[in-house]
Amino acid sequence: MVKVHYFFDPMCGWCYGATSLIEILAEIPDFEIHYHPGGMIPKRAIDPSFRQHILQADSQIAAMTKAHFGEAYKARVANNGEFVLDSYLPTQAFLVGIEMGIEPHLMLKTIQEAHYQDGKELDKAGNLQTLAATLGLNEAIWAANMAGAKPFLMKEIQESQKLMGQLQISGFPTLIMEKDDQFVRLPHSSYYGKPSEWEAYLASLV
Repeated sequence: MVKVHYFFDPMCGWCYGATSLIEILAEIPDFEIHYHPGGMIPKRAIDPSFRQHILQADSQIAAMTKAHFGEAYKARVANNGEFVLDSYLPTQAFLVGIEMGIEPHLMLKTIQEAHYQDGKELDKAGNLQTLAATLGLNEAIWAANMAGAKPFLMKEIQESQKLMGQLQISGFPTLIMEKDDQFVRLPHSSYYGKPSEWEAYLASLV
């Protein structure tokens, strides 16, 4: 079993662009993914000037990775209403979903698509609970688990950021293979939009 460390953030557009590559990696039995959430954006409203930068970056991501950015999401970024981003609550939902039996790559994909396709406000706990229900999770148990998960969330993010410092990682997404006590960065960005080539590359590593 080859261990791969995935440093990510659910509000990172390039991580969304890498979703199909992560799915392929997750489905290969020889690999074990360790997910490290980075806590990129503490909850805050995004200035209108920066929203244009986001939309421009998303266009570049879509062109390179073939990821789909939904009209509801683009309209939410572009409109005059408040646009709040929060890495922490969606990451907490990601961790609770895993705890309740959802595969990590599926839980992350569900959160990413709710944001980047459907334009859902994922800084609101109720919207995340609705997502959990679509995955077949019990809403009452979900709510109870979410209520007590913040300390675990903060511990996970602190440990991720510490490991990023040790491995000299400065951005998301980053994939690091740990094999024979060596840490090797995987060149995933070379395979954006090339799923079959990525699968062949991964097969060559095991």
